[in-house]
Amino acid sequence: MISSRLSRVLGPGLLAAACALPAHADSVASSASSAGSASSASVSDSIGGSSNSSSGDRRVAGGQYRVIDIAQAPGKAGKTRLTLRAVAEGPVREFFLDLPERALTERAVAKGAVVQVNERAYGYEFAHADTQRPFFLALHDDWYRELASRPVTI
Repeated sequence: MISSRLSRVLGPGLLAAACALPAHADSVASSASSAGSASSASVSDSIGGSSNSSSGDRRVAGGQYRVIDIAQAPGKAGKTRLTLRAVAEGPVREFFLDLPERALTERAVAKGAVVQVNERAYGYEFAHADTQRPFFLALHDDWYRELASRPVTI
């Protein structure tokens, strides 16, 4: 059986269940389906602090971030590393995002582009700032574990 959190929020969107959903679940399901099921990973595997950041905090805040570097993720075959820096004034907030290369096949992200980060109950949604179209979801680790495939016996 699918866990209660998954069935309430992500399950309906990913499984395309034809049932009534609470209003907040609709937006989560929409985000999940927009970003695509192959374009998600856990926060701990995707987001890291940058040595250039003014704080050692690995926390990501919602807002707009400029892509300041794009490279192959070190030691992670098939993954791209985006280094992102907050556009907003104030202390330098910078972090890196490792995501599967396939997350950028529909539309690439260029150096200098602006990415919108939205905090969600399940983690973080990364979207192209100009279209607000999500391209990657970084799921909190407990949410990500719930998505793991498990054998079902009947």
